Amino acid sequence: MAGSSHGHTPAAWTGVIIAFIGFCIAGAYMVMAEPLGFWGGMVVVVLGGVVGMVMRSMGLGQPKTSAAQPAHTARETVGADA
Repeated sequence: MAGSSHGHTPAAWTGVIIAFIGFCIAGAYMVMAEPLGFWGGMVVVVLGGVVGMVMRSMGLGQPKTSAAQPAHTARETVGADA
């Protein structure tokens, strides 16, 4: 997947960062044996996914490619600079 831009978008980064913070919150409250805090962290994880999808729908994600047009040509795969 050299040269691919999969996941390198503001929508992907923002969603993953929010989800990571949620996992950290849930993990901390799991160690402290506080179920309410754990589930609060899990809500933040889901919120990260929702924020990523909303940002993608706003055009900040990776553009969709049509089925008729391949994502990569053979020249791009082998290396156009070679």
